[in-house]
Amino acid sequence: MDQRTYPQPPPVPTGLRGRCPRCGEGHLFQGYLTLRPSCEACGLDYAGFDSADGPAFFVMSIVGLLVVGLALWMEITYEPPIWVHALVAGTLSIGLSLILVRPLKGMLIALQYSNKAEQGRFEQ
Repeated sequence: MDQRTYPQPPPVPTGLRGRCPRCGEGHLFQGYLTLRPSCEACGLDYAGFDSADGPAFFVMSIVGLLVVGLALWMEITYEPPIWVHALVAGTLSIGLSLILVRPLKGMLIALQYSNKAEQGRFEQ
C-alpha cells in the first residue's frame, strides 16, 4: 500500500467524476456500477466502501420529483392523452435514473471516505 500523503480532494466533485477519493486521480469504477478492487494511481483498497441503497434512494427522490412535477405541468397546460404521459414519464424515469446513479454512487463513496465513515457498532 502507498504510504505517501495526498492532499484531500473535494469529495463531491471527485465522486461525481468517479475518481479515487484519496488521490482524485485513479478511476473508482471498473464497470458501470462495479467498483475496482483498488485505485490504479495510489493503491487505495476499495473493498471497505459500500454505498448500499443510498444512490438508489437519492435517484428515486430526484427523478420522482422531476417526473411528477413535469406530469402535473403537462396535464394542467396541455391535457394530453394518457399514452403521452406514459411515454414521457417512462422515458424520463429510465433515462434520468441511468444518468444519475453512477455519479451519485461515486459521490456517496467519496463522502464516506472523507468523513471516515465506519460500520456502526454496539459497545459491550
